Order: sequence, then structure tokens, then C-alpha cells
Amino acid sequence: MSIIIYKDQSANAIFIEDANGVQFLNSLQAYLKNPSDTFLSISNLAKSQDIYTDIPFAQFLDAASDPYGANAIDTVNALNAVFETSGATGLELPEITSSTGITITEGDSVNYELVATRGVGFEWENLPMGVITVEGNIRKLVGGNALTAAGSPYNITMSAINYNGLDTETLVLTVSSAPYNNTRAVKFNQNDYMDASATTANPLYRAGNGTGSSDAWSIVSYFDSGTSTNSKQTIISFGGSDQGSEGHIWVYWDASGGDNRIVLRYGTSGDYLQFETPVNSVQGTDGYKQILVTYDGGTTGNSGAQINDYYSRFKIIIDGVDQTLTTSNNNSGFTGEIKDDFFRVGEASFGGNHMRNSCLVDELAIWSSDESGNSAAIYNSGTTHNLALLGSAPDHYWRMGDGDTFPLIEDNIGSLDFTMFNMTAADIVNDVP
Repeated sequence: MSIIIYKDQSANAIFIEDANGVQFLNSLQAYLKNPSDTFLSISNLAKSQDIYTDIPFAQFLDAASDPYGANAIDTVNALNAVFETSGATGLELPEITSSTGITITEGDSVNYELVATRGVGFEWENLPMGVITVEGNIRKLVGGNALTAAGSPYNITMSAINYNGLDTETLVLTVSSAPYNNTRAVKFNQNDYMDASATTANPLYRAGNGTGSSDAWSIVSYFDSGTSTNSKQTIISFGGSDQGSEGHIWVYWDASGGDNRIVLRYGTSGDYLQFETPVNSVQGTDGYKQILVTYDGGTTGNSGAQINDYYSRFKIIIDGVDQTLTTSNNNSGFTGEIKDDFFRVGEASFGGNHMRNSCLVDELAIWSSDESGNSAAIYNSGTTHNLALLGSAPDHYWRMGDGDTFPLIEDNIGSLDFTMFNMTAADIVNDVP
């Protein structure tokens, strides 16, 4: 029976293979009971017991399957030279020597190996979702390409263990944002639309009349209006499915009669506040415009004496410029719930009113706050940028094609993904601001 013994360089530990299988050990010493013996023993000093007793010296082989020596004394000396450089001859603890910090970019994978002096066993705790150990090498971590900068840093506990104790360290995994590159947008024609779950957690939901900043929200997107002269081409809508009795937020482009403007209606078709940007503020020949719609969370109706206060709650900002709005109302505003029935891009929550003729939407985001004071930072002089890096980041952010796979448009901050309907992969286009 041969006994193969050698030093594992990465772990700085002793590797032993015999008829009982493979094991990692430390704190070892070879010895002869008598100087004239041709049989040698190996003791586990940490446990004060032999792991081999009176074994012929020629049975001990190195990693190349060569004998350690031509006689018992040479073999003992050679083995102890290996044991001395890796195992502990006293009660020495293991020591982790590999880095305790690693950084990856979003979309990349971890490739990390734990290295420890005098380590025999290794353990991990708090591994992030998708980060795993390699089969056959528990010291190595891989995976994690779904980890995000928003969730970073990830603190992983790693331990190296031998018979004398353990060394535990925290491995800090930092995920940096992927380089920003805007190359995609979504094109809408005829009956195209996108749908996401409408819930009370959405910043656009409101249980009743506004109570203040906690009810505020903001919506932003780049919009290229196409060539259709239809009225009420929905950009984004949240709310009830019954137009006449259920509240909704409805932002649309009105191209009828040459108006070419953005309209916000808040409420129902019977009780509402309505806001219109100037005529020709968004024309089909303009290309992309950044549309920012904000609400400060205050009361919205229904006293005619306070109608100007209600109007003051809302702003529409185009390319960083506050618009002078034409306002109107029915029944002095709206005090009810903004329903959590539907959340859509390209179609009203109550159906129909689609965008047409190659309208384009890019870089869509919503906040649970009034961002009118940050409009310049959001607009960034017309250069698209990573909205997630703003000092006041959105609650939800859709890149509208970049990093997306049809038919899903991924929420890059939250978990509110859109699904594309009546559309194809060709509707994710290389036409951006």
C-alpha cells in the first residue's frame, strides 16, 4: 500500500492519500521508535495520536509517486521538512492570507479563492444569491453576475480551520455599476403597449386626497412623438379601469388640431384636474424631449375656492424648463383614490388611447417624491445618464431596451418589470436621444 503525501501550495496544507481516501491534515511529525528501525510512524500532534504506526518507509511517496528517501532516516527527515513548512508543530492557528476585499462590475462574475496558512478546513457564511463554491474546491467562489451595485457591499464570512482553532474574516464584495451606455429605446405603433403590476406600493398609487410630501411622486421619460395627429396618445398611465368612476394618472401627447402638447389628467373623466403644455411644445419634428411630471403630494380638490392651490401641486417640465400650463377642471378637482388596477406605457389604464406611428420612449423612471427641484440634474443639459446615480435616485428605472431581453423591460432599481404586448423584438430599436 502506497501513502502519497505532499504539500498543497494554495492551501499551504498537507495532502494525504491512502487506502482510506483523501484527507487534509496539519500539525504532523514523522518519527522512528528506534534509530535502527525501517518502519516509521506519523503523529498528529494536535490530537496526540498516530495516524500511521510502523509503516515501511518505502511506502511513503511524494506527489510524483517517488519515495521520500532511500532509508527510514532520510524519509523521516524529508517528511518533517514538508510538515514544518506547512503544518503546526505546536498549537498554531490558521491564518487567512488572501484578500479580504474584491470588486466586480454589474454583470460580471466572482472568481475568488480563499488562501490560508495552516488551514485544513474551510467554511463560508452569508453568501449572496448566486455566489457558490466550486465543486471539489470549497475554497473557491464563483457566480454573482446578477448582483447589483444598489445591494452592494455584500459581507461574506469566511473561515479557515485546523485542529487548533480557526481564523475568521469578512470578505467584502463590492459591486460597481456597469458603465452607462444608452443605445436602445422602445418604439410604439397602433395597439402596442407595456404592462406592469399595479400595486399600492407603486409611488403613483394614492389612497385618497393628498396629505403632503409622503404622497408625492414624479415621472420622467424621453419621448419622441412620431407623426400621428391623433389626440390622447398615452405615454404612461396608472389607475382604475373605469374611466368614469375610478381615479387615474394619465400622461398623454395630444397632436389633434396641431396642438402638439403634453397633457396630464388627474382623477376620473367626471372629477379631474387637467394640465396642458403650450401648443407646439412637443412636435413630431422635434425628436426626443425629456418630459418630467411632478406632484408635491398636497390636496387636489374639491373646493372651487382652492382650485389654484390644487393646480399648484403639479408641474410639467420639458427639457429642464418649467412649462406655463393651461389648467382646467371638472367638479373642482379630485379627492378620491388613484386605483391600483393597471400600470401601463402606451395605453391608458382604462384601455385604448395608444401611441401611434413610431412614437419612442426611453429612460423612464418614477420617484415617490417631488423632483421638480432636481429637474436640472435629471435633464443633465440633454445628455442621457444613469439616473440610478442621482443624489435622489428613482424608486423604479427602466432603460427601455438597454440590457433587456424581449418581451421584458427590466426595472433597474426595483422589481417592477414591464412586459411588451402586441410587439416584437424589433420594437427595441437603436434610436435614442
